[in-house]
Parts: sequence; structure tokens; C-alpha cells
Amino acid sequence: MIDRCGRNIDYLRISVTDRCNLRCIYCMPEGGLQLVECGRILREEEFVRIARVMAGLGIRKIKLTGGEPLVRGGIPSMVKLLKEIPGIEKVTLTTNGILLGEQMEELARAGLDGLNISLDTLDEDCYYKITRRRNLQGTLEGIREALKYPEITLKVNCVPLGIPEQDLCGVAALAEKDLLHVRFIEMMPIGLGQEFHGMKEEEVIRLLSEQFGPLTPYEGERLGNGPCHYYTVEGFRGKIGFISAISHKFCSECNRIRLTSQGYLKTCLQYTAGRDLRSVLRCGGTDEELRAVILEAISEKPDGHVFLEKAKKDHTEQLCMSQIGG
Repeated sequence: MIDRCGRNIDYLRISVTDRCNLRCIYCMPEGGLQLVECGRILREEEFVRIARVMAGLGIRKIKLTGGEPLVRGGIPSMVKLLKEIPGIEKVTLTTNGILLGEQMEELARAGLDGLNISLDTLDEDCYYKITRRRNLQGTLEGIREALKYPEITLKVNCVPLGIPEQDLCGVAALAEKDLLHVRFIEMMPIGLGQEFHGMKEEEVIRLLSEQFGPLTPYEGERLGNGPCHYYTVEGFRGKIGFISAISHKFCSECNRIRLTSQGYLKTCLQYTAGRDLRSVLRCGGTDEELRAVILEAISEKPDGHVFLEKAKKDHTEQLCMSQIGG
């Protein structure tokens, strides 16, 4: 799908649930959020139907997110069904890794192409401070289990918060000893994320360079579906990447759209703009009608975010990331 800005929209992020087994301080309040009634969340066959129509329009890559997607049952089955859709080239998953150990084998059998595991620190107390849960060992076990499947690309996602005990160098060092990529993701001012400034890419590069030596821009083949740019470090088996949507705005190259767990198609993370696909599905809409509504949404995809400017509040997304899809 080519939007009005000439961008090729070929990447769909599907949030399969708003539930999560962590309470990260930049994502969810300590007491959690008002959860959506299960009946309002799309069923597996509804997600697959939307994906099939979108594949016909040019979507080639799908990432499953949450909340925490693995708290929803049947994810390996959904991966398998999505992989069977003509035109879909890659299906990947973002997870905090806590439930990965018990599902990794099934996910691999289903044909999963890649995993992103969220991990902001290797320090037990800092992990608790950030997530409000003591599940660090579960995440580390999930990483160890994923490493048993070298055919599945493994990436560790870290959000730099600017707190010393987070030890970003310790997280980066995971790419030194194992064949995985560590990506530092700039804080997005969405929901609770508006309360944090985090660290900019240049600050993190300076910190890592002091510890490991120079970071050299990687110019090899593309390593993923999105906007991450990578660096090599001498002696590292994996790469170090950065996704810096604020300080290094990449909206002109945006190739993604998002589907919330309730079936709302979002065309830009900042705005409420989009279309309710669930109502089309549950009111008996045909695939052609679904296709038309999707194309309407794509035709209105914003030029880009204006997080550094003052946007009209009534058009700016007020939901937390777990409600949108991380």
C-alpha cells in the first residue's frame, strides 16, 4: 500500500491483548488499568481475517505485541495461521520473555521468524523498580531458551531511563557474548511515558563507547522490519541498535500501521486517527468492505508526529502503550 506521502506500508503490528504480567513505570499505573472485556477483544479468526485482507493490499510483515502477548492463549496457533497467509513473509513477536520458556518450542514449530525481548536492566532491584515485579530471572531464562533456536532472529529491547543503576553497558554486553542484537529505544511521550525524559541516542553511544570502544555504523543487509539503525562493536557477536523516534525522527520512512486488540486500526502512534475494523467484522461486513475501510485509513495516515510541538489534545492519543500495542 502506498500512502499519500509515497510511503510503502508493508508492516502491521497486531496487539493481541491489553493484559500484562508486569507493571512497567512508563507503561502502566501501579494498580494496572481498566481491562477490556474479553468479548471486545478480537478473536483469533478475526485477527487472521484482517491480516489476510491486508496481505492482499501489500502487508508483508506482521509483529504480534500486547500488553504481553504470551498471556493470551494460543499464540503459536496464531503464528502458524498468519504464516500460512499468501504474501506474508515474516511473523515476529515482542514479549517480556517471562512466559517464553514454556512456549518457545511451539513458537518455533509454528514458524516464528523473530523475537524481540524487552529487558531494561540486569540488576534485580532496578528491574523491580522499573517493572514493579521480581521476574528478572524469568526474562533471562526466556532469552536463554530463545538462543536455542538460531534460525529465529533474537533482539533485546531496552528503554534507557537515565538512572545509573540501570547499567546500560551491562545490557549491551549481552550482544558481546551471544548472537543477539541489543536495541536502545527512545522513550515515547505516550501515556505514562510523558512523565519520563529518558536518554537520547548520543548519550547512550557516548556511554557505550567509553566502555567498549567505538561504535561503527553497520552498512550490511537490513536486520529487521522497522527503523532501527545498527552499529558494530569490535569483539561483539551481535549488533547494537537504536530506535530514536524523537531525536532522530523517521516519519518520512514510516512503513507501519497498528491494530489494537479491540480491532482499531491506528495509522500513527501519536494520533487517534484510524478506523474501527471490529465493527466492520461484527456487523457482517464483506472482505471488500473491510478492504475499503483499511484503504480509507491509509489515505489519511499523518505526515508524521509532532511530539516536540504542541498538538491539539483532542487529536492526540491519551491511551497508555499497553492499551495501544507496544
